[in-house]
Amino acid sequence: MRMKAAGMSMIVAGLLAACSPSSTPTAAPAQPLDTSEQKTPVADPGEPVASGNTPAAADIAAIAALNAQFDPARDPVADLATAKVEAQRGGKRIILDVGGEWCPWCHLMDGFIEGDAEIRSFRDANYVWMKVNYSEDNENAAFLSQFPAVKGYPHLFVLDADGTLLHSQFTGELEADKGQKKGYDRGRFFAFMKQWAPPKAS
Repeated sequence: MRMKAAGMSMIVAGLLAACSPSSTPTAAPAQPLDTSEQKTPVADPGEPVASGNTPAAADIAAIAALNAQFDPARDPVADLATAKVEAQRGGKRIILDVGGEWCPWCHLMDGFIEGDAEIRSFRDANYVWMKVNYSEDNENAAFLSQFPAVKGYPHLFVLDADGTLLHSQFTGELEADKGQKKGYDRGRFFAFMKQWAPPKAS
């Protein structure tokens, strides 16, 4: 009887040892390899940038290139597609700036905006600015044919975030008065930008 009791004690001790945390765990069964196509996460253009849905570095570079210069080699159809994504993502509108590197008033406008921090900040907060080349090298006639005729350069078209034309602006109306320094009138230019800025949610 004592032998049986001793044997039972050894069996119980062995079972307890097998269940103790110090015992080596058995390997989990192998999981099947996931071979499905993995897609890179894409920012939802319906969400504003402030929500944390920020563009990637490549997007930022592409957006900056829209306003870098009047380039006859650029495709305005592709550029507008990029501008629409950014406008929808940031709750902005689009301004098409039609002109060319040959155009002195185009350069005056660039210098005017870049030299005025308040106007530049307002532009960047409310618009995606996209240059459309018009020159002997490339008139972009097919692209520009969908918009009203242009009287002079630069010419500005204001579009909603989906690309719908809202306003055609002859920039001669924004120039400084005769007798003033050649360039653009700050009050008129800023009023134009404020008038066509997207309405902000309250």
